[in-house]
Amino acid sequence: MEQDHQNEEELRAEIAALRSKVAEQEKRLSHDKPAHHKVSRPSGVTLAIIAIVGIGAAVAAFFLGYMPRQERQSQLVERAKDDTAQDLLVNITKAERASGTFQLVLPGNIQAVTEAPILARATGYLKRRLVDIGDHVKEGQLLAEVDAPELTQQLQQSMAALEQARAVQEQANASLEQGRANEQLARTTAERYAALVKRGAVSKQENDNFQAQHAAQKANVLALEKAVNAARSSVNASAANVGRLREVESHQRVTAPFSGVITVRNVDTGALVNEGSTLLFRIAQTSRVRTYINVPQAEAAGMKVGVKATIKVPDLPSKEFIGTITHTADALDPSSRTLLAEVQVDNAGSQLMPGMYAQVQFRTPRREPPVVVRAEALLIRAQGPQVALVRPDSTIHIQLVKLGRDAGESVEVLEGLNEGDSVVINAGDRVLEGVKVKTVLIKAPAKAQTK
Repeated sequence: MEQDHQNEEELRAEIAALRSKVAEQEKRLSHDKPAHHKVSRPSGVTLAIIAIVGIGAAVAAFFLGYMPRQERQSQLVERAKDDTAQDLLVNITKAERASGTFQLVLPGNIQAVTEAPILARATGYLKRRLVDIGDHVKEGQLLAEVDAPELTQQLQQSMAALEQARAVQEQANASLEQGRANEQLARTTAERYAALVKRGAVSKQENDNFQAQHAAQKANVLALEKAVNAARSSVNASAANVGRLREVESHQRVTAPFSGVITVRNVDTGALVNEGSTLLFRIAQTSRVRTYINVPQAEAAGMKVGVKATIKVPDLPSKEFIGTITHTADALDPSSRTLLAEVQVDNAGSQLMPGMYAQVQFRTPRREPPVVVRAEALLIRAQGPQVALVRPDSTIHIQLVKLGRDAGESVEVLEGLNEGDSVVINAGDRVLEGVKVKTVLIKAPAKAQTK
């Protein structure tokens, strides 16, 4: 092909050179003639020569360029289709239906099912520390003791204030009893004088005085009752303060809220701790662990509570841990379009540790399993992914396909293939449309299941 192109270019160059020479000759002849003479056209012989040279060049280019190229193309096609000369030997595989279940593998991080920080609830100095990281503790076990002398003094002061409030309450109760007695006497006297004034035995002025005294005693009783209520409230407030301080005092003994293992220890004996801010320990319950995973939107519908999962960690390649989905977010994260799911698994042997990286495998059912072929059968062309099919008459047909999930050794084909089709593996440049071939069946690999 390169030689033909070169010959064609040489012919074109020669024609251009001839035309250039003819033009120069005409120009020279025109200059040699006198100016008053009329310029004559080229002679018929010259034009005939030019025409003959052009036609010869075109014919030579046709026979030296186009004809050899067309002949070679025809030979290639005939050689490819000539089954008597030689048939291509190709390896084929059968397109199969994928498994009815799909194995989804997702990454996850293992965490303790229950984990809590233990903060200081009393301000003071750490008197004793009884545990360290890695120690297994039980619920209610003593972990440390805090010495808080200021707290003891505050408790004694609040108890004294409580006693004082109680004394004030008792005094208010006594005053109330006395006020009620005075009010009873004033009422009796007022009633007697009211009866006497009607008979004219006493003056109206005296009756008015005793009636006013009775009203004053009634008002005094009401005031004393309010004083008693105030004293009772003061006693309750003092008692509540004493109870609070006693509760804080009880937190000088730091105990485990649940059974687990100490994962963090931040203080040592003699350290100053502040109430509500100093982290003493962190405890985790590792007899059962959980793994959070982000499930893609396409598989989120199959993630239901109760679905089984298999957990594997790189550090334990021969171990598999069976877990169950216990919670799902029931909503997709709009930023990643994934569903957050929690898988819990028993960890009685403490082989799984919080913070481990894990792979979580799910098996989800498929309503319409696609067709799968070996990855070597794909032809990546400008038109898109294709496969070379072998027709019943042993000829090749190049078929466009639409791909699904890639499982490494095999690929899902969503459109363009049917179950049982014969597909060429590792098709070369000689595998063209319509070529006749001889086939060797290669067993297909395991059906695509993983993602």
